[in-house]
Amino acid sequence: MISTENYIKNRLAERQQAGSYRTLKPENSLIDFCSNDYLGFSRSALLKKLISEEINSRGNLNGSTGSRLISGNLAYTEALEQEIATLFKSEAGLLFNSGYDANLGLLSSLPQRGDTIITDELIHASVIDGARLSNANRYTFKHNNLAGLETKLQHAKGTCYVVIESVYSMDGDTSPIAEILAITEQYGANLIIDEAHAVGLHHTGIVTQLGLQDRVFARTVTFGKALGCHGAIILGSKLLRQYLINFARSFIYTTAAPFHQLASIKMACGLLSQSTAEIQQLNQNISLFKQQVKLSPNNHYALINSDSAIQCVLLKSNEKATEIATYLQKKGFDVRAILSPTVPLGSERIRICLHAYNTANEVGLLADEINKLTNDK
Repeated sequence: MISTENYIKNRLAERQQAGSYRTLKPENSLIDFCSNDYLGFSRSALLKKLISEEINSRGNLNGSTGSRLISGNLAYTEALEQEIATLFKSEAGLLFNSGYDANLGLLSSLPQRGDTIITDELIHASVIDGARLSNANRYTFKHNNLAGLETKLQHAKGTCYVVIESVYSMDGDTSPIAEILAITEQYGANLIIDEAHAVGLHHTGIVTQLGLQDRVFARTVTFGKALGCHGAIILGSKLLRQYLINFARSFIYTTAAPFHQLASIKMACGLLSQSTAEIQQLNQNISLFKQQVKLSPNNHYALINSDSAIQCVLLKSNEKATEIATYLQKKGFDVRAILSPTVPLGSERIRICLHAYNTANEVGLLADEINKLTNDK
């Protein structure tokens, strides 16, 4: 019998040998090109002031004291959920403590044994984990491939749920949402969309931008990225909200968010409506980066086609991705390597996140360094 200690050592050794060993790093003074703080809300002095004023005006407890079904529910929370639902043009919403909790709760509780879940092959781990817990039949289709999706729908059994992201977290590219919705409607399937990385750049998300909110079964919106705080909400019908309150274990069996988190979400959502200048600046930085990065085809590097704040240079090995990320960090840029198994083997990359607060000079200097690497290494 292998001891637990030896099992742990062996698994960690395997990760080290594969070049995919993970470690935690504290904050640094490098130029930020890795965080999801797209609009700069997490560092916003105005948002901090608004949150402080909201908290001081209410006098709530520091902690929530329990789950929402016991002592942790507030009238403030329920009013906030409706306020957010209205902002995102949804009938109702239910807050979760994180995006992971939201997707886990939704996908583990709604589909049942005999039902079918079909996801894009690049869907977030939280959706994968929720789907596994559901005991439903699970299928994936090739990334953004409509024909592949339709083939899977033709073999679906029971109630079918199709899950995609509007902007993919590791590639930064966008789903053909209208086309996917048309196919799911043709087969009577329910479409669920994670809008985590679209909110901010696309204001309240691509679904509302396209005017499709009344045809999408459910949306996940998170507050820890462009909105600069923490938490998430599942948007959908009032009926779905009541179902999740009764059956989503990641909602039922956890301590509710403290008032500080609720106030932060409320103030951030209010600030989003006033952030036209930040959104315009972010779009300018995205365009500038894409214009200035010139990858050498001789080294087989590629910039993934993306119009979002997430821009990725494919390097196709953990070793190369780590090497180039380390080089850029030494040059003063906080750029991180994304390694397998987080991304599929052979698609390892550096992931560059652009922000409204990055200056044109910073973006240009980073692009110059990337250009040098593709020619020299």
